[in-house]
Amino acid sequence: MDQPVPPPDLSTRPNELMVERVMKASPSLLYAAWTQGLDLWLAIPGSVRMRPGVDEPLYFDTGTDEKRNPHYGRILRLDKDRRVEFTWVTAATGGVETVVAVEFLKQPRGIRLRLKHSGFPSQAVRDVHEQVWPAMLERLDEVTAAAVAS
Repeated sequence: MDQPVPPPDLSTRPNELMVERVMKASPSLLYAAWTQGLDLWLAIPGSVRMRPGVDEPLYFDTGTDEKRNPHYGRILRLDKDRRVEFTWVTAATGGVETVVAVEFLKQPRGIRLRLKHSGFPSQAVRDVHEQVWPAMLERLDEVTAAAVAS
């Protein structure tokens, strides 16, 4: 485990969300999808600039080639096959640094992925992300399940 770095101060921005999904893939495959394969399920292919290491910067685009949505951040914590935590800054967060923490929890029927996204500047911004994250986790499950099946 790399040593975690201090997260941004979110005390004045208490808006957060939690999304959970039972996934078909192993923790190691899910961890790799978050640390080395964002362009397979979340980002526009070829847009990811990221080295999986604590305090490393990250950049990627979502959207389409015609309308890109840049995402910036830095990796706060990596616990191999258990947890990934990073900051997340986009136009959709009002340009403020939010924090995404993803945990992979073993349970009798698969792996429970728990995503907590914290530090939104308003409830409305939080609500937008709450609508998007379930679809993104569904896409991650599809991509990683296909890798397991092959």
